[in-house]
Amino acid sequence: MGIKLHDQTLRDAHQSLLATRLRTEDMLEVAPLMDEVGFFSVEVWGGATFDAAMRYLAEDPWERLQKLKERFKKTPMQMLLRGMNLVAYRNFPDDVVTEFVRLAKKNGVDNFRIFDALNDLRNLEVPIKAVKKYGGHVQGALSYTESPVHTVEYYVEHFKKLAEMGCDSLVIKDMAGIISPQRARDIVAGVKKAGIDLPLELHSHCTSGMTEMAYMEAVHAGVDILDTAMSPFSNGVSQPPTESVVAALQGTPWDTGYDFELLMRIREKLVLVWNKYRHLHEETILRPDPGVLEYKIPGGMMSNMLSQLKSMNALDKLPAILKEVPVVWKEFGYPPLVTPLSQIVGSQAVANVLSGERYKLVQKETKDYLRGMYGKPPAPIDEEVLEKVFGPSWKDEIITVRPADLLEPELEKRREELKSMGLIKKEEDVLTYTIFPDVAVRFFKGEIRPEFTSKDLPLKKKQFEVEVEGNTYKVRLD
Repeated sequence: MGIKLHDQTLRDAHQSLLATRLRTEDMLEVAPLMDEVGFFSVEVWGGATFDAAMRYLAEDPWERLQKLKERFKKTPMQMLLRGMNLVAYRNFPDDVVTEFVRLAKKNGVDNFRIFDALNDLRNLEVPIKAVKKYGGHVQGALSYTESPVHTVEYYVEHFKKLAEMGCDSLVIKDMAGIISPQRARDIVAGVKKAGIDLPLELHSHCTSGMTEMAYMEAVHAGVDILDTAMSPFSNGVSQPPTESVVAALQGTPWDTGYDFELLMRIREKLVLVWNKYRHLHEETILRPDPGVLEYKIPGGMMSNMLSQLKSMNALDKLPAILKEVPVVWKEFGYPPLVTPLSQIVGSQAVANVLSGERYKLVQKETKDYLRGMYGKPPAPIDEEVLEKVFGPSWKDEIITVRPADLLEPELEKRREELKSMGLIKKEEDVLTYTIFPDVAVRFFKGEIRPEFTSKDLPLKKKQFEVEVEGNTYKVRLD
């Protein structure tokens, strides 16, 4: 049976390479052609795109979803859902999560890729149930990292549990692009050997330079789906090129059966789009960086760290900080370095080095993580660190329940707040406001001006500076 591809051009690829700035109008012309390929799914929503659409482009993310659904008539549309964090960086109560899933499905999302940064499966229970309730496809994702805890057996056992929780497909989510060919083969083979009878997908980025080889080994081991991006939006910190993967598998037992000439027509259109956005092209993220294998630091985490150090005139401290990162990571229980945990670990490493005393300065987000407010770490947190941060009675600070169990229902309160401001035009607005209240109010009032529109492009590079704080890979946000 042939391999299926899940194309990420319209979500993760431009999030990784163009600071999540691809406008909806530049997606619409190519969407009908992409719909003819036969992809397993196309990812078009979620991750950083929800926030960035409003904040930088003055676009309603729900309208983007609706417009794309009109053009993808055959191909399932997918979103990336950060578990109980939805499309933001904090846990939301169950009522908000359930309503968000309902409206996402209503507006056009067919497949929901759901992950938790810590792989704490308790944080996936409510979104999985909600997607099943409203008739969507649940793809259970495990964030990939390499540590003494994250063995092949770890992934196989967690995938077994995700299957038991009702997932329709599974994915290895290698957000940092660090999976090796052997490791890809071993995990895929382990899942298949365990008799987990669900389609298995591999998601990675080309960051380390090993990804195409890892994909081929995964194919040989029996993977069912691979994540790719159309070539103008591929490579670097994005995914492998769709057309190249299709060509590599032609004439083999894993042939996708996709029309290569059609893919080249799509490529021609996307080359024009890519060139329009040349003011956002950054050479450093367009090529591999094997350094990610040494420091296990994803591109977005490194970008944020460099920006932070530059603002403090402390770039000379980078070598010491790069040595400190893996130490903090170990002390924190080997959390996968995906947003927001990459920022938490990175910021603490910076604070430890610059303050001259380890854990003298600790941010609120870091304390929340140490308390268990993000979920259960993969391994126990170093008790000496906990005592340093919270004092001798640190055990009183730690929670063991699912973090959202501590949250009160929020949806109706937010609805009344927005209603009192006279800003509700549609039911989706309540969710937008609940998740990003400050940005939403400015957006609803028409106070946000887009950084550019499609007709303004191309801009000269000197006229535009890419926002670094808070985005994936240059920014990210993933």
